[in-house]
Amino acid sequence: MKNDTQRTILFVCVENAGRSQMAEGFFNGKYAPSGYRAISAGTRPASQINPVVIEVMKEVGIDISKQKSKVITNDMIKGSVKAVNMGCIDKSECPMLFIGNVLDWGIEDPKSKSIEKVREIRDKIERKVKQIAETLKESDNK
Repeated sequence: MKNDTQRTILFVCVENAGRSQMAEGFFNGKYAPSGYRAISAGTRPASQINPVVIEVMKEVGIDISKQKSKVITNDMIKGSVKAVNMGCIDKSECPMLFIGNVLDWGIEDPKSKSIEKVREIRDKIERKVKQIAETLKESDNK
């Protein structure tokens, strides 16, 4: 399918400092099908990306150290073809309360976790990002 416009996948979590940043990094850095890009955002962005998350992503060759936490906007929601909730613990601030047609991955927050646990979370996110990229490719080829 020929499409000249870039389609956006939106990865969201509350602080936009860990899970959604890893998903954006994997999608844009490794798996994005032609014509797609990812952005990530949250309802209460952190002041910085989790340093352990930056470190474990560098271990797999993806540098997210220049990424910034961003607040989710209506334009991001309206401009995305698919939204992915990384997994909200705080239901009162869950970004997905405001978005329909959402994939919910239910991934554990890496905040305050050991580097070994953050690596497990990273690997799970990579598997899921790879799956969504393959699904997008398949649907474009139909």
